[in-house]
Amino acid sequence: MTTPTPAAWDPDRYLAFADDRGRPMLDLLARVGATAPRAVVDLGCGPGNLTALLARRWPGAQVTGVDSSPEMVARARQAEPGLAFEEGDLRDWTPADPVDVLVSHATLQWVPDHLELLPRLVDAVTPGGWLAFQVPGNFEEPSHVLRRELEAEQPYAAHTAGLERPGSHDPATYLEALTALGCAVDAWETTYLHVLTGEDPVFTWISSTSARPVLAALPAELRAGFEAELKQRLRTAYPPRTQGVVLPFRRVFVVARTPERTIA
Repeated sequence: MTTPTPAAWDPDRYLAFADDRGRPMLDLLARVGATAPRAVVDLGCGPGNLTALLARRWPGAQVTGVDSSPEMVARARQAEPGLAFEEGDLRDWTPADPVDVLVSHATLQWVPDHLELLPRLVDAVTPGGWLAFQVPGNFEEPSHVLRRELEAEQPYAAHTAGLERPGSHDPATYLEALTALGCAVDAWETTYLHVLTGEDPVFTWISSTSARPVLAALPAELRAGFEAELKQRLRTAYPPRTQGVVLPFRRVFVVARTPERTIA
């Protein structure tokens, strides 16, 4: 079977809910105790708006954003010209020298076996440094379930096999895995209630992330029908309220302090 070409990211669509998407990064960074790191990396930096938060938090650090999407890196370089951005795939990314703080925001869920990456990510951090990441934990919510059900129907199923399927683990799983690597771990979860406005806002939200590979895989003659049906199902699952459309969104957070080097 031919491996599907990865769908391109749309920075503008992704940034449509920049404040809602950015809040978890702030909550994650609040638990990182680094005071004067020299090197900080944002692994999966997207359009660079959250990488700028790292530069403001640690103005004396060399802050670098890394992302596998050329579109996202180009947007980041345009939006944040004072920061360094480079293309790189987190599955094989290794820094030239260990970094003091390694942050990954809503990225690891795209790698099905990302637990296996944790030893290498820990090794990429200096002894006593910080590894911090956040992943969505909402894959059994209607926003995902309804999309999966629809794409499994004909005539869509023939075009959606083998696509990227995001997924994550519970906080306890990450805590156990990183503790086994000698790290001191703080792991937790939070469910945000995002109040969205506009036409079909839940569809707009997922069309830039979890539904992106599916929409890109469908031929043009099927895509419009798929979108219309998915929008209708999402409207039923997420009806408008007085304040807007409420999207519950569970996220999993992990902050790990890497073990200090043992002196023989």
